Amino acid sequence: FLDAEGVLGLRLGEKDRTKFMATYHTSLCTAHGTVLKEYVRVPEELWNKWSMLKKYFLLSYEYTKTMKPKVKK
Repeated sequence: FLDAEGVLGLRLGEKDRTKFMATYHTSLCTAHGTVLKEYVRVPEELWNKWSMLKKYFLLSYEYTKTMKPKVKK
């Protein structure tokens, strides 16, 4: 997602998220004062590195496909 301040966030599984944060010295995303535990901030240094960004978008896509849909009440 892209928030109002222009921060790009990707939803990653635990292993990929931990590795991404260590590699790029970044943190989890926040929205309205809440930490989004599965979303990492994509540093601006990656915005122009399309091949690396594509890799992480694909990892994010594969991770979200494993999630079960929320049950509506």
